[in-house]
Amino acid sequence: MASLDIQGVTKSFGATRVLHGIDLAIHDGEMVVIVGASGCGKSTLLRIVAGLETSTSGAVLIDKVDVTPLEPADRDIAMVFQTYALYPHMTVFDNMAYGLKIRRVPKPEIRRRVQEAADLLSIGQLLDRKPRQLSGGQRQRVAMGRAIVREPKLFLFDEPLSNLDAKLRVQMRAEIRSLQKRLAVTSLFVTHDQVEAMTLGDRLVVMNEGRAAQIGTPMEVWSRPADTYVASFIGSPAMNMLPATLAEGGAAARLADGTVWRFTDGARPGGEGRAVILGIRPEHLMPDAAGLAVTIDLAEPLGSETVVHGRLRDGTALTARLPGGIPQEPLILAPDLAALHVFDAADGKRLDPA
Repeated sequence: MASLDIQGVTKSFGATRVLHGIDLAIHDGEMVVIVGASGCGKSTLLRIVAGLETSTSGAVLIDKVDVTPLEPADRDIAMVFQTYALYPHMTVFDNMAYGLKIRRVPKPEIRRRVQEAADLLSIGQLLDRKPRQLSGGQRQRVAMGRAIVREPKLFLFDEPLSNLDAKLRVQMRAEIRSLQKRLAVTSLFVTHDQVEAMTLGDRLVVMNEGRAAQIGTPMEVWSRPADTYVASFIGSPAMNMLPATLAEGGAAARLADGTVWRFTDGARPGGEGRAVILGIRPEHLMPDAAGLAVTIDLAEPLGSETVVHGRLRDGTALTARLPGGIPQEPLILAPDLAALHVFDAADGKRLDPA
């Protein structure tokens, strides 16, 4: 177990800057998930921590020791890759034991560690098989077992579930989280899947164009997104974004069609006339005769609920998650005003009520 400190890490490929000064402190035994769209720099950051990529500036510290100049083999970390990276000609046992053999660990100790990891991952019966004889989920368990037997200070996961089917991905997600808690090993997990991020992480780092847009617990990020990017990325379906102008001295917002929504508890996120973006999650819209008329473009029945994609009169897209079956037009929706999020229209930053 160890702490990990990433201090002012930048990375440039020629004239292109892909990381813009990342600062992150991960506590002993914590699982932190880096999440973001493709190309945001999350895998580059992970590779810098692993030593597979060299940072342009900044430092990586493990247990307060600067490992920036060290080779990957000298950092006492273990990495689980998206592609499993198993040796096809070796058995499961030999794949898991290979790193220990390289380090000249005594054979009895190797056998003990491999057997314990195999039992922990429920693959003890597979130790004599070759990777081609395994399913995708079994191969992923072997890759995790190979990392566990190392007994490293730090686990790194590079989108390890992206090659699995949906059902197996959910199962492996739960197993990884349970295993990480049981071993209490400090872990850094990279994914583009926001559901994985929300369910796995003690904290999230939401990346956007090489910057950490927000760092916080899953519920902090979901309930108080720092900007419109985080708000639209975290949550499924994505948060609705409606242009508006502050009115009534900043105590209300006027939509493009003239509808006025008043903030609860006397909140005033800005002054009269300020251009804002109102964020409302689909689950916080409900049928209400005093609401907005919505033209339904698509309804997705999911059994106990239906996701409705539609448009307001001015053409603004709106998505709602409604209980029950497919609703009928005319559909009139109003928000839970206590669940409104307000962002500055100019820079997208969150505006907190004064």
